[in-house]
Amino acid sequence: MEKTLKTQTDLSRYDNSWYQPGSFIKQLLWYVTNRLFINTYLPYPMAVKRFFLTLFGAEIGKGTVIKPKVNIKYPWFLAVGEHTWIGENVWIDNLTMLTIGSNVCLSQGCLLLTGNHDFTTSTFDLIVKPITIENGAWIGAKATVCPGVTVRSHAVLTVDSVATSDLEAFGIYQGNPARFAKTRILTR
Repeated sequence: MEKTLKTQTDLSRYDNSWYQPGSFIKQLLWYVTNRLFINTYLPYPMAVKRFFLTLFGAEIGKGTVIKPKVNIKYPWFLAVGEHTWIGENVWIDNLTMLTIGSNVCLSQGCLLLTGNHDFTTSTFDLIVKPITIENGAWIGAKATVCPGVTVRSHAVLTVDSVATSDLEAFGIYQGNPARFAKTRILTR
């Protein structure tokens, strides 16, 4: 039997006017720059990509590799450590701060989401929470890290898995939602 509820979703009342990620001009300039130099298959050198990201406020450590077709929402909410790999088609949807440590691998097609919507409100309110990915972690291909999650040092989120809560150091997590599978043991 279907339960009738008094309140229903009403997207006409949606209001995220409180959320101000930057001026319209700044966002527009970044959108164009992102499409021309970052979110493209054109083979720009890493130095060019790092230059534009830092120009727009990102902190990018030395030796960071940014593969083709990476999409970064707002570089001014991004800090990346040294020798981190950001794979092809990675989507960094950072509505708020996203901190990535050193020697992190973001495999192709993974999605880092700092925003979501409150499905318990009729107005579907926007929620933003930071993500932290600590040193040595590996986010597998097409895996998703949800808002507010911390991926601890050397944790692994396997292919196509979804992290909805924190991942402990050296843990290997899989599934949707991701669950602990085993401990990561580094041999060298």
